[in-house]
Amino acid sequence: MSFKAYVFDAYGTLFDVHAAVRKHAESLGPAGRQLSEIWRAKQLEYSWIRTLMGSYTDFWRLTEEALDYALAVVPGIDPSFRDPLLEAYWTLDCYPEVPDMLARLRESGASTAILSNGSTDMLDAAVQSAELSGLFDAVLSVDAIKMFKTAPQVYQMVTDTFDLQPSEISFQSSNRWDIAGAHKFGFETVWINRAGLPDEYLNYGPGRVIADLTAL
Repeated sequence: MSFKAYVFDAYGTLFDVHAAVRKHAESLGPAGRQLSEIWRAKQLEYSWIRTLMGSYTDFWRLTEEALDYALAVVPGIDPSFRDPLLEAYWTLDCYPEVPDMLARLRESGASTAILSNGSTDMLDAAVQSAELSGLFDAVLSVDAIKMFKTAPQVYQMVTDTFDLQPSEISFQSSNRWDIAGAHKFGFETVWINRAGLPDEYLNYGPGRVIADLTAL
């Protein structure tokens, strides 16, 4: 099935959220993996709690706070890695299949977009560093409405931008909770299950499950 627009979550879907720690893996040692997992988990937790409280703080600040927590609880990591890790997060690697996949969608005539919790500056830096500029019709940040996924207002940014019905849009994310929110809003959904995780949120999609974006 073809759609008028293909919309992608950014972090974990197009960009590898663990690339920042992996860049310093040799220096961080075995504890680096635990650090990266906690950093990501707290980053997301903080976004959900902020939205529930109605107290928005941009995603970069939450990324800093989440790393500070991870550094505090993971033993054996030198706190001096804080700044290098944050710097590396600005230029995360995209997954290898992403550029060709986006180019194919553009050639088909479909619109493409990012819909992300990331701040505008973070997304601009990530897109440019991955050399994906020109492959998106829109890069949508929750900065515009000051609440995070899975608030329905976030997904409505896409329908408002493209003047399309939700059923005309295919939404791709590696985050199962994000797929649930997008499904509830009415998008067709594709879960990019890179880690081979079991399904959850069973009443809320996905329409398809694929291992990476090559199969899109």
